[in-house]
Amino acid sequence: MLWTIIGILLAIWLIGLVLNVVGGLIHILLVIAAAILVYKLVKGRM
Repeated sequence: MLWTIIGILLAIWLIGLVLNVVGGLIHILLVIAAAILVYKLVKGRM
């Protein structure tokens, strides 16, 4: 589920980067998704 969300956010971010539409919001969402991913990876290993 998390990987699907990250994939969708990444695709939207790339579209936003190319079209320069709502770029700031997508960047924020992508950073949040990356932070959640790192947290889950660290939590899973400990």
